[in-house]
Amino acid sequence: MLLEVDDLRKGFGSGRRRIEVLKGIDLQIEQGELVALMGPSGCGKSTLLNIIGGLLAGDSGSVQLNEFKYGTRNPAGNVKVRRHAVGWIFQDFHLVEHLSALDNVALALGLSGASDSESNERAADALTRVGLGDRLDHIPDQLSGGQRQRVAIARAVAGRRPLLLADEPTGNLDSRSGEGILELFHDLCHDTENPISILMVTHDPVLAAKADRMLLLNDGVTAASDIRSAWGDEIIDSISGDEGGEEE
Repeated sequence: MLLEVDDLRKGFGSGRRRIEVLKGIDLQIEQGELVALMGPSGCGKSTLLNIIGGLLAGDSGSVQLNEFKYGTRNPAGNVKVRRHAVGWIFQDFHLVEHLSALDNVALALGLSGASDSESNERAADALTRVGLGDRLDHIPDQLSGGQRQRVAIARAVAGRRPLLLADEPTGNLDSRSGEGILELFHDLCHDTENPISILMVTHDPVLAAKADRMLLLNDGVTAASDIRSAWGDEIIDSISGDEGGEEE
């Protein structure tokens, strides 16, 4: 088991104004698994990702990620978790506009302590892995939205962390580019030589349905879900009809 979250709880505020957001989260992710996390706005998806990512302390419960055990520890004590175990992919790409794709990825590695030569080599390998081996010298303005997100993914992959947390990674992309990112996620997770795991927050039922597994976060807890029970027959029939009519 790569990741195991046990009875994780988190609330905000105090007294009558206190809101319990996470009420006992239990979830597991295997190595090489792509898991979609869905739920209504404000249900605590980002809070959960922030705790797993070592950026926020839970009130109780635990997170076990490989050899790291945390969950209620102050974020200042989770530097090694963030440096060695968890990478992030966001809706916004957070690229430095005047730097090439290679330099955007290498910069993050250099900040983590890698030498210039190692940073450049690992950055080139990561960009090739995400399908941008021929775009190393392109700056963000010369790349499409999907390609810019691939640079951001390469930056996360280059860190060689076993778990990637993706918070609405296709939110700024058109549907075709979003599907391309999901295909890339599948390739990264199912790589026979170096598989990684991805926990992806998404509101898109089409993309969520293509993950290996789906979890629904609602009322402070998670439950295994499938696309039909999570979104309803009407949505699924609509999706199926759309997919059947997209052939060109």
